Amino acid sequence: MRALDILEKLVGFPSVVGTPNGEIVEWIADYLKSSGIRAHVLPGPEGDRANVFATIGPDDRPGYILSGHMDVVPAAEAGWNSDPFRMRIEDGRIYGRGTTDMKGFLAGVLASVPTMVSRPLSRPIHLAFSYDEESGCRGVPHLLTRLPDLCTSPLGAIIGEPSGMKAILAHKGKAAARLTLKGRSGHSSRPDLGLNAIHAMTEVQQAAVTAAETLTRGPFEAEFEPPYSSLSIGRISGGQAVNIIPELCSIELEARAISSADPETLLQPVRAAAEKLAAKGFDVDWQILSSYPALLLPPTSPLAGLLQDLTGCAPLAAVSYGTEAGLYQRAGVDAIICGPGDIARAHKPNEFIETGELTACQAMIDALGDRCRAET
Repeated sequence: MRALDILEKLVGFPSVVGTPNGEIVEWIADYLKSSGIRAHVLPGPEGDRANVFATIGPDDRPGYILSGHMDVVPAAEAGWNSDPFRMRIEDGRIYGRGTTDMKGFLAGVLASVPTMVSRPLSRPIHLAFSYDEESGCRGVPHLLTRLPDLCTSPLGAIIGEPSGMKAILAHKGKAAARLTLKGRSGHSSRPDLGLNAIHAMTEVQQAAVTAAETLTRGPFEAEFEPPYSSLSIGRISGGQAVNIIPELCSIELEARAISSADPETLLQPVRAAAEKLAAKGFDVDWQILSSYPALLLPPTSPLAGLLQDLTGCAPLAAVSYGTEAGLYQRAGVDAIICGPGDIARAHKPNEFIETGELTACQAMIDALGDRCRAET
């Protein structure tokens, strides 16, 4: 099948993050089986979602991983000009949810499989397709724990997130958390009898603002924009009516960390401020929603050199968005980002990838296949 035909099939699966993904997993496994490739379907602890791993070529030699996620963000927002889960082509653009983030990359990889099989590889290429990346890279850690049983230690992993087919060496890490305070409700005319959770949360908010301001003073890593770690509250909710003392208040916040910082550690001043409220009678619930480390690949690494050869362009220093690449690096596998499309088109109505970008993606993967045939 052509990459375009495969992309049409993949877009047709509404594999929204946090939902069962059996249909897309089964289709990919059957497609690989048709080329004589065994797909390892690796269920996650949720029970209704799975990662997929497959090897093309010898499994007793170190090779390269082509990594991407099968899930997409929801497509319920207004502004779509057509069904987001039915691919549409117009003026060289391929529209549909996930075309650029990142089913276009998956389609390019899968379209290259028959060629890899018909012209045997001397060094393996592994396919690693994950679930629930869009909720904070929740699926791929379960795949990575199985990696030593699935293949010889890889030489590197190419994470096909949309980068305009330019290799990327670094991104920040991230941790997100939800904090809920539970006080005591009552009539607003007797505030002395209640515990106002919204009022208490202002102390936590001030701790978050102070922590965020402190981070702007460094440490710094010039590869990133901004060149320092950051912290922000993105959501707050609480209260029922103006004359009811609010029993509950919750916030969701995140930290984005340069490579020398741990993102969960950056959240600790906020957590500490919340836990002090327990002494005032509040119940404090702190929940980490997602967490992944930064990526920082040296420009002198063999993997960076390989991607420069494959794309014809020197790798770029860093991007602002996060990926699964940092988790591969933490697992001992060098990782780099390179894929078709533009991140600015992702998570929006009328998401698209250009036909030329899809062609360039498959060309890079075919070039990697040629490299893996030639290496001894």
